[in-house]
Parts: sequence; structure tokens; C-alpha cells
Amino acid sequence: MGVPLLASCLRMSFAIPFNKPYFSGHETRYIEQAVRSGKISGDGLFTQRVHAYFEQQLGFGRALLTTSCTDALEMAALLLDIRPGDEVLMPSFTFVSAANAFVLRGAKVIFIDSTPLNPNLDAGALAALVTPRTRAIVPVHYAGIACDMDTVLAVARQHQVAVVEDAAHAIDSYHHGRPLGSLGQLGTFSFHETKNIIAGEGGLLAINDPKYGARAEIIREKGTSRSAFFRGEVAKYSWVDVGSSFLPSDIIAAYLWAQLENLADIQQRRRAIWQRYAHALAPLAAHGVGLPQLPAYATNNGHLFYLVCRSLAERTALIAELRHHGIMAVFHYVPLHSSPYYHPQHDGRALPWADHYGNCLVRLPLFYELTAAEQDHVAGVVLQFYQTY
Repeated sequence: MGVPLLASCLRMSFAIPFNKPYFSGHETRYIEQAVRSGKISGDGLFTQRVHAYFEQQLGFGRALLTTSCTDALEMAALLLDIRPGDEVLMPSFTFVSAANAFVLRGAKVIFIDSTPLNPNLDAGALAALVTPRTRAIVPVHYAGIACDMDTVLAVARQHQVAVVEDAAHAIDSYHHGRPLGSLGQLGTFSFHETKNIIAGEGGLLAINDPKYGARAEIIREKGTSRSAFFRGEVAKYSWVDVGSSFLPSDIIAAYLWAQLENLADIQQRRRAIWQRYAHALAPLAAHGVGLPQLPAYATNNGHLFYLVCRSLAERTALIAELRHHGIMAVFHYVPLHSSPYYHPQHDGRALPWADHYGNCLVRLPLFYELTAAEQDHVAGVVLQFYQTY
């Protein structure tokens, strides 16, 4: 399925869409409350509630709401003082924001292949790629399933490099019982409308090493001491560091707060849908089709359900068949090492598993309101496809 066909699908109306944003019913009430409060810029009442939830309920050292996960990643690059000539290790099979944040600071991104088990980075390959110029490792928890963080953290400690967890998919998912996003010095989350909990757009930076806390607050407020001023800690605020406008309106936080209030219900429903897919589509393994695999150290947060077809042609045919039946299924990332922008800068190493997922992975519809009948229809079309393909 090429880009023109994908664009065509996005414009079409599907009986079963790929995603439908969750709406609890309290979002608009909280937005109105924020508006009536007279404080709708950043760091209002609802922003503070969101921060407290992540810090007290989910156990993060410090939480700062941002306008996107992209902004949270860019803040991480600034906090680590990434400079031209530095190297950052991350998977190739991921969204461009993970790389852009560090490339914008002049870093060279060194891409890691995925694993045969799942699209997460091959932690066993990290140590051989660390050089004296390596400043950070960026594990991405694809589909909300934890990377091998024991190995990632061991390599980082040995070489004294920072770990920035890209937990965009990984709200309410765990590694050996610890929340994803809390294991590295920094963690980043997304609240884009395709995620488990949403704000339309939005993100969050989790700061797990206290040495970054004060500066993160300054960077988030355009490089000023504005937050300290409003707490009465300084007589006036001024420009004290580099930074940008990374904090969102309290209207966005109000929408997000309604979602967080319903996190347990959302997660229970999404996990049930994920498990129903896993049970219904288990016979595909006999056809050589890949299904999501959950390592013993990881949990499943029901973020997305994917299949790994045997070839690009097979995936294209499967997506077309689903589309014919009114079902929107989509592929995912083009591996960054083969992208038009970064391919000339890649060191030439073959990354076969990243290429495989780029060519063969397809995501099935998964959202709160997906009914059992709709899900059975999706699974039925997929199973019938493999009876004849």
C-alpha cells in the first residue's frame, strides 16, 4: 500500500475505522470549568491535576505536561545538552520525532535494528555501537510493550550515558512492575488522539533524575524563571537559559484530566479487545504470520494489535481486502535509516528486522467502542484472506 492509497483511505469513510477517539462525557464540562476559571493558559488547575496524577498515582519523580510528545523529546535533548558531534542510539523502526529531537541539536543518530520477537530495539546490539561520543540511548516501547530495559540500563550505566524512554505508546504499561517512562533519567508520553488516553494533541515529560527538574521547568517556559516567579521564589522573572514554549493550554489539560479519571475503564476495555484479537487470530501462526509477542518482563496495555505479514505484497493485498469489506487497517513506520532525509547519513549497516516490520506490519482497528461483532468481522476477513492467499 503506497502513500497515495493511504491518503485515499484516510479520506474515505469506513464502516469500521482504524481509530475512534474516546470521549467520557466529562471533557467538555471540564473545558468549560477551565474557561470560567479565567485561567486557560499553561499550568492552570487541570495541568496541576495531571502533574499530580503522574507523580503520585503512577510514581514519576516529576511530571511536566507539554504540547506533544515531540516537544517532550525536544526538551529531553535540551536537558541533556546535546551538541553537534554527539551520538544518540535509537531504533530505526520508530516515529521521526524521536530522531528529530536530537538531530535538531546537531547529534548524529545511530540506528539499532529491531528484534525478531517484536519491533523494539535489539538491546543486545547496543554495547558494540557505543563510542566515546555516545550521549544517550532512546528505547521506544513499541505498542506499549517494554523493551529489554535491564540490558539497556546496564549498557547505559557501564558507559555513563543517559536513557530517554520514548513511552509514547506506553501509558499504564510496565517492566518488571515498574511503569514505563520511569526507568530512564527521562521519559516521554503522547496524548495524540490515536493513543489510549488523549487530548487531541499533547504530551508529557517525566523527569526521574532530580538534577534535571529545575532546568526542565525553565526550558519549558521559554528559558525564563517565570514559574519560580509565580511561586514567589524570585522577585521578577527573566531570560536565564535556552528554551521554548512547550507548555499547553489548560483547556488541553482539562480534556486530558477527564481521560485520566477513566484510565482504569479504558485500559480494561482495550486489553479485552486485544485479547479477543489474540485468541481469534492465533491460527495465523500456522501460516507464518507474526502476532504480537509479550516478553516475560513486560505487560500489555492494549495500545495496538498488529500482524506481521510474510511480504510487502501480502500486506498490500490484505489491507486492500480489509478495505473492500469496509475495514480500515494501516501499516506503520518507514524505517528511519532508509528515509530520504537520513539514508545518506546512515552508516550502511543492514537492519533487516526494521526493514521487515516496515514492509510487513499492519495494524488492525482497536478503540474503546469497537464492538464484539465488529471485531469478529475484522478477524473473519483476515482469516478468510489467509485461506486463499
